[in-house]
Amino acid sequence: MNRSALSDTLQDGLEAYRIGPKVRALRLAKDMGLAQLGGHTGLSAAMLSRIERGQVFPTLATLLRIALVFGVGLDHFFAPGEEEPVFEVVRARDRLKLGDKTDGPVSYLFESLDFPVSKSRFQAYLAEFSVTAAQSRPHSHEGAEMVYVIEGSLELAIHGRTEVLQKGDSVYFDAGFEHSYRSAGGQRCRALVVVSGGNAASGESS
Repeated sequence: MNRSALSDTLQDGLEAYRIGPKVRALRLAKDMGLAQLGGHTGLSAAMLSRIERGQVFPTLATLLRIALVFGVGLDHFFAPGEEEPVFEVVRARDRLKLGDKTDGPVSYLFESLDFPVSKSRFQAYLAEFSVTAAQSRPHSHEGAEMVYVIEGSLELAIHGRTEVLQKGDSVYFDAGFEHSYRSAGGQRCRALVVVSGGNAASGESS
């Protein structure tokens, strides 16, 4: 059931059971991918992903189909449990990749380092900036952004100012102002990008 269709009280009650993380834990314990679980349950990988991230609460019938795959009862998902710290390992091969929204060559590729953590306090990306592409499309978003250059040189333009960052340099700025990136120096550039309260890879202005 979509979260928006639930009352706040019911939504809070269901969130307390952490059904999505329990489904994910069962799947990972069996070393099973989303598509593989989908083949057993008849659910799409996209729907299973939304369930695991808490964006959708499954109906009892859907939850029963998932439970049968792992040989557990419905009580497994509704049994009270101790509060557990958030701990999510993101394997390099599983990283979600997001590109700049542009009609020409992709200016940058952002790989999420924290997806699929829900309610994350920040978003972290490993970014690669193309040598051949032009400046990325200016964009803005809520929150602050920090960039640390791992390799090469990065040209950052923001609010009428342009700064070239070398390997080992970092910058912190208010991401509410439109900004754009470009690899500088004719070589590949890679950087760590951390965003609080926004999404650096969205390419959308607030």
